[in-house]
Formats: sequence, C-alpha cells, structure tokens
Amino acid sequence: MRETKARNRPTARTKAAAAQSGVELELPPMGSIIGYKLRRAQLFVFQDFLTAFAKMKLRPAEFSVLAMIAEKPGQKQTEIAGKLGIKRANFVALMDGLERRGLAQRQKAAGDKRSHALQLTPEGSAFVEKMLAVWREHENGLIAKLGGAAERDRLIALLDRLLDQSGEA
Repeated sequence: MRETKARNRPTARTKAAAAQSGVELELPPMGSIIGYKLRRAQLFVFQDFLTAFAKMKLRPAEFSVLAMIAEKPGQKQTEIAGKLGIKRANFVALMDGLERRGLAQRQKAAGDKRSHALQLTPEGSAFVEKMLAVWREHENGLIAKLGGAAERDRLIALLDRLLDQSGEA
C-alpha cells in the first residue's frame, strides 16, 4: 500500500509544472495506466508478428481475413469487415491485395448479386497452412513470455472482461 502511494505522489517536475499553470496535478506514472500498458503490449505483439511473418509478407489484418475465410468460406466481405472493425473502403483495398497475390477471391453471393462471398484459392489454402505453422510458433513464444498457458488464459479472461463492458466481446 505504501509503495503504491509513493509511486502516485507528484514528482518535483510535476509540482513545478502545476505551480506554473496554477493547477494542482497528481499525474500517475505512465507504467500504471492501463491504456498505456495495453498499447505498449499491442505494439510489442504486432512487432513480433511482423518479424515472424516478414518472409510471408503478411500483415495482421491480412492474417485475420485469411483465417476468417479459411474458417468459414463463403462469408460476405461486409460480414468479415464488420467482425474485424475494418472500414469498407479499407477492406476493399485489403481484398484487392489478397486477390492480386492469388490467395483469395470474391464471388457474387448466392441470392444477393450485390454482395461478394469470399473464398480461398488453392494457393490461398496452401498459404494458410504455412501461415498457421508460423502463427503457432509466434503464439507459443508469446505464451512462454507470459509464463505459460494458464497465464495466457488469465490475460484473455481479463481482456474479455474489458471487452464485455464495451460490448465488443
């Protein structure tokens, strides 16, 4: 308890800044701010992902789209974009890139000619198999860094709590 209070006390610098502005500030250390820690962790995980997938030239959003198509072929692109929180225009550009690489294709959706259903190409299916092998290695490295599967599960449960509150679970 004493340690927490000591960490949250204003420093000489924050006291001087507060005195100049006429406002009493009690700024918490950045390391104790949830949003800051989450963002730093996200940056670490993304950088690790980019390093792991550099040879495959695969970005996190492309990974997610390919995984979702592989999991349930024939989904409409608006469904996948919505689940991933990707704006329509950005998703179209992302799919254009996956099509140029020969990994996925859009087909007119049955019963709704205005929509596109997404499929992996044969090359895309083979790519996803390789992608999953790289992902497992990447994920296992993160799990080890967290201290094992139980700690991963604990972190996921805590993040789910935050997401349940925001309605994004």
